[in-house]
Amino acid sequence: MSIGEHSYDVAIVGGGHNGLVAAAYLARAGLSVVVLERLARVGGAAVSASPFAGLSARLSRYSYLVSLMPESLMADLDLDLSLVSRTVASYTPYVHDGHPAGLLVERPEGRATRESFAALTGSDQEYDAWREFYADVADLAHTVAPTLMQPLPLARDLRAIVDPGIWRDFVSQPLGHTIEQRFTNDTVRGVVATDALIGTFASMGAESLIQNRCFLYHLIGNGTGEWRVPVGGMGAVTDALGRAADSAGADIITSAGVSRIEPGADTATVVWHDGRREQSLTCRRVLSGVAPWVLRILLGEDEDPDAKPAGSQLKINFLLDRLPALKSGIDPALAFAGTLHLGEDYSQLERAYVEAAAGQVPSAMPGEVYCHSLSDPSILGELAERGGHTLTYFGLHTPPALFEGPGGQRAKDLAVERAIASLDQHLTEPILGCVTTDSHGQPCVEAKIPQDIESDLAMPGGHIFHGDLEWPWAPQRSRLETPAQQWGVQTDHDVVLLCGSGARRGGAVSGLGGHNAAQAVLAELG
Repeated sequence: MSIGEHSYDVAIVGGGHNGLVAAAYLARAGLSVVVLERLARVGGAAVSASPFAGLSARLSRYSYLVSLMPESLMADLDLDLSLVSRTVASYTPYVHDGHPAGLLVERPEGRATRESFAALTGSDQEYDAWREFYADVADLAHTVAPTLMQPLPLARDLRAIVDPGIWRDFVSQPLGHTIEQRFTNDTVRGVVATDALIGTFASMGAESLIQNRCFLYHLIGNGTGEWRVPVGGMGAVTDALGRAADSAGADIITSAGVSRIEPGADTATVVWHDGRREQSLTCRRVLSGVAPWVLRILLGEDEDPDAKPAGSQLKINFLLDRLPALKSGIDPALAFAGTLHLGEDYSQLERAYVEAAAGQVPSAMPGEVYCHSLSDPSILGELAERGGHTLTYFGLHTPPALFEGPGGQRAKDLAVERAIASLDQHLTEPILGCVTTDSHGQPCVEAKIPQDIESDLAMPGGHIFHGDLEWPWAPQRSRLETPAQQWGVQTDHDVVLLCGSGARRGGAVSGLGGHNAAQAVLAELG
């Protein structure tokens, strides 16, 4: 096909999960849709992979859990997808007076949870504060969650129906202040705070409130905030969405690196390279699933290094021959079934932030561990017969600046070493002693810093949300005149809309960016 022969109603740049959601909705509505994906496969960060030679276990290589994707969206698209609940919310090992122990939070919470809080804090007071705190979170979530698949509400309209104290504690003042006012125990404070720092580099007391926004996104999914494991791994999410888009009639083109977008008054031209030659198409609307920073470059603007997003995470994937025993004596199948918090006391989180802000790898790495194979053994392949497991570590306060320059690899090695040490201090044996080896005899350990995420997925700065999260509502003086503005997907060009994580309400594996962009297009094109 020569340049200029293609014409579509909608071209979607980027075949991540949001792009596939948008494609499925629009193609089902009868529009002609094409998805252009730079990589040889779709899915973006929502993919499964078998990265270790000779082993078929499929890891959720980048994103790893699902919370924000609305049940109604999955029903709309008839997704053949199963999400399972974890039997434990979290376990936080600690040492008190020389004795190893741990804070257990069940799902649903029961007697063992209350007893665990009492053993840590000496009374029921902190657990009662915990229950009151999360009841308030639930009230806010029940108000906000139903709006996520609707045109943006105004902040004042939501504020009018939320208890003023709840709005103050979670929206108006830094979340760190709220946590310090509500809780007294350092460990409990830290367990609460971690949801505000996933992929976000901030102090809990930051006046920017970026930590508040991150916390809200992690706690409002479907009104419950529960994070569930996709059966088959994150790739199962992409597979289901790909089938939905394909069956609806969308064209999906992989290995199609888009080089520029040329917007006009009513149409746009999109130019890409298929590996052999340059191709182009015209369309009535372009939906951008790439980060807004990348979109500006595709639109012909110069790169602005000062505006480039900066992620903040260390992801380590392990394959294990067996789960390790913990010094506290808890059953590993219980401890690892939910989120295992490491080095995430409130004071440790703040100290790690200060060290990282000063350009130093945190001396005590804060992070958390997940064992998805306890909830979904189908991902294990041949390891299932040997009692093996997957393990994922997600570290906080590791911005890309730590790993730049000639000392970058040494800094990465040090961060991995300290992350592993944070786990080893609570185990009866080193975790590397439990790691299996691949067919070349190499240990099955894979680590990714923000630079690796950028290299693998073209996410600028390795930022998993494509940039700082915004409140999932419109500020007071917002212009909400066009469908794109009403759905929070507008750009400076009328024919170009955001449909990825960079859209307002687009963060995490939710599909909301794709859904909301599709609704704006349908309102504009009819």
